[in-house]
Amino acid sequence: QVQLVESGGGLVQPGGSLRLSCAASGSILRINVMAWYRQPPGKQRELVARAATGGNTNYADSVKGRFTISRDNAANTVFLQMNSLKPEDSAVYYCKTEGTAVLGSAYVSDYWGKGTLVTVFA
Repeated sequence: QVQLVESGGGLVQPGGSLRLSCAASGSILRINVMAWYRQPPGKQRELVARAATGGNTNYADSVKGRFTISRDNAANTVFLQMNSLKPEDSAVYYCKTEGTAVLGSAYVSDYWGKGTLVTVFA
């Protein structure tokens, strides 16, 4: 019912920047939270940043001051501006929606995108 498509990943040198985008489509009535997670090679998936509808945001300590999450609620799109990238930021970055209400359903659900690869190399 809901599809998430991430874009903007790629190769970048340390200190560089990338901007990730995630567009949610489908019969969406409301998205409570839009978030970015990442999964480095051989490691567990971890939260990077979350943005609630009301504007509250929170970040992993490892990205505070370097990454900025923002939302376009009208377009059901979330962005992640990543600056001062480090090799340890290399990962597959996943978009997630939490508390998503869709037309025709009495329930809210969470949805994941398929991910976009970010590689920071020296």
